[in-house]
Amino acid sequence: MVLRPAGPCQASTVPGDPNMATLEESFPRGGTRKIHKSEKAFQQSVEQDNLFDISTEEKSTKRKKSQKGPAKTKKLKIEKRESSKSVREKFEILSVESLCEGMRILGCVKEVNELELVISLPNGLRGFVQATEICDAYTKKLNEQVAQEEPLKDLLQLPELFSPGMLVRCVVSSVGITERGKRSVKLSLNPKNVNRVLSAEALKPGMLLTGTVSSLEDHGYLVDIGVEGTRAFLPLPKAQEYIRQKNKGAKLKVGQYLNCVIEEVKGNGGVVSLSVGHAEVSTAIATEEQNWTLNNLLPGLVVKAQVQKVTPHGLRLNFLTFFTGLVDFMHLDPKKAGTYFSNQAVRACILCVHPRTRVVRLSLRPIFLQPGRPLTRLSCQHLGAVLDDVPVQGFFNKAGAIFRLKDGILAYARLSHLSDSKNTFKPESFKPGNTHKCRIIDYSQMDELALLSLRTSIIEAQYLSYHDIKPGAVVKGTVLTIKPYGMLLKVGQHIRGLVPAMHLADILIKNPEKKYHAGDEVKCRVLLCDSEDKKLMMTLKKTLVESKLPAITCYADAKPGLQTHGFIIRVKDYGCIVKFYNDVQGLVPKHELSAEYIPDPERVFYTGQVVKVVVLNCEPSKERMLLSFKLLSDPELQKEPAGHSQKKGRVINVGQLVDVKVLEKTKDGLEVTILPYNIPAFLPTPHLSDHVANGPLLYHWLQAGDTLHRVLCLSRSEGHILLCRKPALVSTVEGGQDPKNFSEIHPGMLLIGFVKSIKDYGVFIQFPSGLSGLAPKAIMSDKFVTSTSDHFVEGQTVVAKVTNVDEEKQRMLLSLRLSDCALGDLAATSLLLLSQCLEELQGVRSLMRSRDSVLIQTLAEMTAGMVLDLVVQEVLEDGSVLFSGGPVPGLVLRASKYHRAGQEVESGQKKKAVILNVDMLTLEVHVSLHQDLVNRKAKKLKKDSEHQAIVQHLEESFAVASLVETGHLAAFSLTSHLNDTFRFDSEKLHIGQGVSLTLKTTEPGVTGLLLAVEGPAAKRTMRQTRKDSETVDEDEEVDPALAVGTVKKHTLSIGDMVTGTVKSIKPTHVVVTLEDGVIGCIHASHILDDVPEGISPTTKLKVGKTVTARVIGGRDMKTYKFLPISHPRFLRTIPELSVRPSELEDGHTALNSHSVSRMEKIKQYQAGQTVTCFLKKYNVVKKWLEVELAPDIRGRIPLLLMSLSFKVLKHPDKKFQIGQALRATVVGPDSSKAFLCLSLIGPHKLEKGEVAMGRVAKVTPNEGLTVSFPFGKIGRVSIFHVNDSYSETPLEDFIPQKVVRCYVLSTEDEVLTLSLRSSRTNPETKSKIEDPEINSIRDIKKGHLLRGYVRSVQPDGVLVGLGPSVVGLAQYPHVSQCSPSKKTLYNKYLPEGKLLTAKILSVNHQKNLVELSFLPSDTGKPDVLSASMELPLSKQEERKIEAKERDQKGEEKNQKRKEKKNQKGQAAAARLPSKEKTQGKRELQTPVSEQERVNKKAKKAGPSEEDDSGMEVYYREGEEAMEEMDMLPKEKPPKPAEAPRLQLPSGFAWNVGLDSLTPALPPRGESSDSEEDEKPHQATQKKKSKKERDLEKQKAEKELSRVEEALMDPRRQPESADDFDRLVLSSPNSSILWLQYMAFHLQATEIEKARAVAERALKTISFREEQEKLNVWVALLNLENMYGSQESLNKVFERAVQYNEPLKVYLHLADIYTKSEKLQEAGELYNRMLKRFRQEKAVWIKYGAFLLRRSQAGASHRVLQRALECLPSKEHVDVITKFAQLEFQLGDAERAKAIFENTLSTYPKRTDVWSVYIDMTIKHGSQKEVRDIFERVIHLSLAPKRMKFFFKRYLDYEKQHGTEKDVQAVKAKALEYVEAKSSVLEE
Repeated sequence: MVLRPAGPCQASTVPGDPNMATLEESFPRGGTRKIHKSEKAFQQSVEQDNLFDISTEEKSTKRKKSQKGPAKTKKLKIEKRESSKSVREKFEILSVESLCEGMRILGCVKEVNELELVISLPNGLRGFVQATEICDAYTKKLNEQVAQEEPLKDLLQLPELFSPGMLVRCVVSSVGITERGKRSVKLSLNPKNVNRVLSAEALKPGMLLTGTVSSLEDHGYLVDIGVEGTRAFLPLPKAQEYIRQKNKGAKLKVGQYLNCVIEEVKGNGGVVSLSVGHAEVSTAIATEEQNWTLNNLLPGLVVKAQVQKVTPHGLRLNFLTFFTGLVDFMHLDPKKAGTYFSNQAVRACILCVHPRTRVVRLSLRPIFLQPGRPLTRLSCQHLGAVLDDVPVQGFFNKAGAIFRLKDGILAYARLSHLSDSKNTFKPESFKPGNTHKCRIIDYSQMDELALLSLRTSIIEAQYLSYHDIKPGAVVKGTVLTIKPYGMLLKVGQHIRGLVPAMHLADILIKNPEKKYHAGDEVKCRVLLCDSEDKKLMMTLKKTLVESKLPAITCYADAKPGLQTHGFIIRVKDYGCIVKFYNDVQGLVPKHELSAEYIPDPERVFYTGQVVKVVVLNCEPSKERMLLSFKLLSDPELQKEPAGHSQKKGRVINVGQLVDVKVLEKTKDGLEVTILPYNIPAFLPTPHLSDHVANGPLLYHWLQAGDTLHRVLCLSRSEGHILLCRKPALVSTVEGGQDPKNFSEIHPGMLLIGFVKSIKDYGVFIQFPSGLSGLAPKAIMSDKFVTSTSDHFVEGQTVVAKVTNVDEEKQRMLLSLRLSDCALGDLAATSLLLLSQCLEELQGVRSLMRSRDSVLIQTLAEMTAGMVLDLVVQEVLEDGSVLFSGGPVPGLVLRASKYHRAGQEVESGQKKKAVILNVDMLTLEVHVSLHQDLVNRKAKKLKKDSEHQAIVQHLEESFAVASLVETGHLAAFSLTSHLNDTFRFDSEKLHIGQGVSLTLKTTEPGVTGLLLAVEGPAAKRTMRQTRKDSETVDEDEEVDPALAVGTVKKHTLSIGDMVTGTVKSIKPTHVVVTLEDGVIGCIHASHILDDVPEGISPTTKLKVGKTVTARVIGGRDMKTYKFLPISHPRFLRTIPELSVRPSELEDGHTALNSHSVSRMEKIKQYQAGQTVTCFLKKYNVVKKWLEVELAPDIRGRIPLLLMSLSFKVLKHPDKKFQIGQALRATVVGPDSSKAFLCLSLIGPHKLEKGEVAMGRVAKVTPNEGLTVSFPFGKIGRVSIFHVNDSYSETPLEDFIPQKVVRCYVLSTEDEVLTLSLRSSRTNPETKSKIEDPEINSIRDIKKGHLLRGYVRSVQPDGVLVGLGPSVVGLAQYPHVSQCSPSKKTLYNKYLPEGKLLTAKILSVNHQKNLVELSFLPSDTGKPDVLSASMELPLSKQEERKIEAKERDQKGEEKNQKRKEKKNQKGQAAAARLPSKEKTQGKRELQTPVSEQERVNKKAKKAGPSEEDDSGMEVYYREGEEAMEEMDMLPKEKPPKPAEAPRLQLPSGFAWNVGLDSLTPALPPRGESSDSEEDEKPHQATQKKKSKKERDLEKQKAEKELSRVEEALMDPRRQPESADDFDRLVLSSPNSSILWLQYMAFHLQATEIEKARAVAERALKTISFREEQEKLNVWVALLNLENMYGSQESLNKVFERAVQYNEPLKVYLHLADIYTKSEKLQEAGELYNRMLKRFRQEKAVWIKYGAFLLRRSQAGASHRVLQRALECLPSKEHVDVITKFAQLEFQLGDAERAKAIFENTLSTYPKRTDVWSVYIDMTIKHGSQKEVRDIFERVIHLSLAPKRMKFFFKRYLDYEKQHGTEKDVQAVKAKALEYVEAKSSVLEE
């Protein structure tokens, strides 16, 4: 195919320009190409379905016949047929055959492997890129790594460099054939190969290339773009955005693939600078200026193109003027397919260029038109699905066929997949419409098409990809080869797997080749399948393949008791490791290998052995599993047939171990059945465990259906079997250590048994064999036994020593004393008991995990030592704390008073807590807040090391303690022997007590606890117990001056007078040094007798001053409490002193709180009492003020009780000074009882009429707010009480926790009724009430205009809420003039919560009915529906409205004439900010300078002022702010009953300076008649004389001619709508006229008409007059801002942004918001602008100015920093300078100077900056500062031309401001400079 330049017949026109099209029709350019009609016909006929129809030849020939007319010969027909054939050939899609070496092609990364990339190519092809084909630098690094034989740090693997979906430019490096005869496409991404076609000279700015990072330099990256002789550099600033957004902030690494745009080219292509910014890359377009040729066109370039020809198979495009290319049907835009037509302008992306035929293929898919964007759709959902009867859509000879799937999506099958072999392929069976059975086998990302296969082998294949194969599945495979490491099998089309040598048979075979041969089909089982790495491992072990037992493929599958098959992978001396499927493995410990003890497992078991195991325990989270080979203890039992003749009961012998299944729970134990014989038996609760406490626990969690292993048969009588599961007894029986009869028993033997019964004289002990004996009371214990039941419980496991045997009577006496029954080392026994106990608890946890309840599963996962973030729920009376906020709701977490750690807590507070223990019976979690437990220290612990610890929690059999050094939790057993259960009270441990522990483990196990053994009891230390009244809070800070060392003894007593020197002054107390070095303390409350509010009494005393004081108490340093003088420790207290004059003179108080608790002292204060307190500190976390009333009485002032001012509540720390005296009201004792709760805003009563501060607790849309107050009170605010004026979104400013000021309306209910209206909360401000309160139907009168919120749309009308309890109904005829047919439209346009104005038509007090109307005729507001949608008016309404308009027009005209006279012709326009809509008129004074400017402009405009279409209206932006408007005296506000009407001044200003552009009429004052008009008309009755009549006639004629002249006068002011219509017809493009027309309507409050005029203007003004159109848009925005809603404003704004330059519109709206004082909206808009236009410096500067005007200097400085980060560096100086200017004008002049100085120190030669600096200093600085700057400038070394400029400015300045002497001095300096220059030149 030859590409040729578009000739004259292909001339392009501007797309979409109607004028151009008509020109083309009238005057065809050269040639005789006039085929527009036929093109239209062609365009219509190419429908979407037609696009892929193959049989369109006849149609096209017919069509062409009709076009060309009758003169037609046969020859032409033949030509046509041939041409259509060639078209089809040209549009053949790509196949592997059509690829050739050197072909450049665009691809998408499909998969990333360790050493290669799989690339998806267009038309369903795919290729591979080796790791060595990325770039030279990356290959070099790989070689280095291979040489070093260890990974390099800075070398990224392919998966880190590439991700699926990335688009890459590739070049085909070879098309080879693999071993299996398949074609394989090898590609290269190396820029040297891809960009080889470019030369250095060919590089142009704006070109989009791809490259890879080759190295990191100081200021950027060197990028390999593969062009010889060119160095490409990417500066760091240009890479920042890419690094932040795409690279997650990491630096670019060698080999990283980049799309880059050439920014600039230097040295004829020797050096190029690149950019990788998203904005530049995604908008890069290849243009003709870049001189692309067919030799160097690269895939991935986006070009502007024109459709040249539309064919059924695709399009032919014309692009870059001279080239044509093809778009096949796969690459049309799916949304536009079927709508393409000739000469249509499109954007296309080059897919590939064939190096030989030069065929260019392009894509129109939108995803390719934004370079740098990855493809998002990477797979299709039905991969692997088999589909029946899929119809063919089209067939392509050398490539394949297209099918249409059910949902209309297309799919493609390659030629090789259309049949099983080439011989069976029949092209005729692929005619469109034929159906086939096929399977989805892949997905082509480049074409977004599913790929199909029709091959039978693939359709029937069990597995299509590695993803489909699951571990544990049995699969069939074919043997490929046998290698030393195993056998390779083929499992599916592209799936291969390995059977390792170990897995070829149940036993290891030496010569597998004898058993297996290539091609054999075998059945195997999947061990492991990794779809990512395409790794498949299988086993051929027969036992595993044929096993019927459940397979374990993940740890979660391994439930305790499950039996399954596995294979041994390692045999160690501690046991065997058994592996299952999917790499799951478990340990069989040594003691579980067999019933007999196996000393050397390695001799019994071998690796690879298949074994049957039972799961004992599994922890999926830790991937740990314990297994056992002991399936049933007695193998003989298994062999015994079930139907044996013996009775079932006899099968079980006493002393035998069995497995049992729980049937049901009874009061005393479990009814079970013995497996596998189903014999019923009973297992009592105490026999579940050796540990007394664990029996009930196991009983609680065992359920019917659970299996218990290794249970001992204790006794059997009359078919009733009793069982026992005590581990101690079981091991005794297993070890054969229990005597079966009396003859085996001898005195001195130690036996293990259990307590059978307890009598007063002793306890009976039974042994496993059924023998029993008595332990008399005397030898039961080493301790004195008062009551036998105190020492032992029934069922308890004990060790007994035989003391006496009577064989005849079959009796024996036993001793249970510890001294007799010692089992060896106490420490070892203690540890054994502890680990057994904890292991049983773990068993309970695994039972809990199998429960359905999430709560119980969570409890099972919780272990000691875990740290949780919790929320305090409540503080109980006993001082303990309940928490919520655990991992699941409903969890009970509790900290005891001790574990509160003395912290002050209140509900809702967040705390970190550590778990001490989980009580599995009560489901409670015990936690502690102790800081040293929460923040454990990481320290290596040594085994058997001794540590001091503190007991934190006690259980029945063990305790949990924390190590003092590190805070780790350790468990130790409370007993060191099974018999050691009794403790005297003095021996019992207590929480908080110190113990000495020896660690036995150094890592916390599954329980979270270290295991330890307690040292001797002598090492225990007692806890310092404090009484309740003596708790010291953590925040009780002690002055270090008072806590120095041990306090000196003194001999002072209460009442003594002392003198001392002030040592230091603290906010609430003063430290004094008395004689003998004794330290004393004076509290702030004991300095003055009466303390004025606001002062700090402690400041009255100065350091070093001598004071005389009286001793009033002594404070104990340990408890911080005041002791009575009689107390023995009084000598060591710190004297508390008083310097109050009244106390120095006579009586004094004694602080003696030792006997009186702080609680009682606090009770002395009554609620409502006023007290003086002293501020100690503001607690930022708890948000309260901490105060002290006296040395021993403290109080708190919560945030909400500090003030009624929001300003104070925002920063309480600024308002209140530490040490300051405050007058507060007592509210009551605090929740903690140790504090007084105080208020600074009077008693907190919350009675009707009170104003109080609260916090928003909840926001309910369309309802209102819920507000919470201190002490748990709750109130509700109705939506009608949120504000004095309703708004569309009344609740948007409220969020939970916001502080609000509330007025209590009623306290009748439990929940208070509140109002936030400022007329209620701040009545003194007398704020304007726009919407009066309506609390009952009595507040409503007929005829009122009220606003309300839509409640709902009912069948009979619309319900509107007018007040909290008042609802009105507007029946449908009164809702709107429009009558929509569907009632659903009412729901849509009148949603719940919409704000409407309604007129009260009638009020029925008896029935409580209020009838409303929303019609414009009643409310004066726009129609509620037609405003939102264009709906027809009902006929009747139309007539009414027309009549009304006619009347109004007549009135308006008269009104207007009067107004015009008053104005004397000047259109004085004023603009109302939204806030003062109803508060009075404003006049606008135009600045004089502006008026002059306008006048000058008008003069320049030339003689004709009539045609002002050429006049442009500019809106002034920037610094010259408009002068303040004068406020007229406020009018009286309208009565609440009437809705306030819109008041408008006589004119209307759209923006500053617009009114001054109004062409003004000359004043009419000179003509005599106007004066006469002003005189009062004299009603004369006398008859006029002839002379007078003549005079009157003349006068009338004069008046008539004057009127005619005025009408002809081009400067005449229009006075009616008709006048304006005439004017806008004559000058349709003049925005000024349109704006005056709008203002004219607004004077008559016709807002809708003004809107209509604006819309007319936008349609009428020519699209070329951009500025004129923009003026109207701005006017419309202004109008909506003043009179519309936020919603209508947003709609206009969105439209304006579409039709104009968005930036201009944004800036104008921001100005409008700012001028109308809508500062919040303005701020939000600026933030949106900064995101959208971050590259525009104007936005940053405007925002900076906006912030400075609002006195937010700090924010403005931050904006400058952000601007510098976002803007290119070349803009930085300008922006900094601009900000400095703003700072001079609006902010801090000193800061402005600093900015200028800083900038000039960096850029000393920027004369523009110097010049601005000088201007600003002249304006704002002193003369000295100006001269200093001039002096510096004239000493710079700049070009002479610039120096001349500065000298001239200096001279001008001195002439204006200085003396003659100063002027001469400047001239002298200039002369000096010139001489110095010339002398340098001479030298």
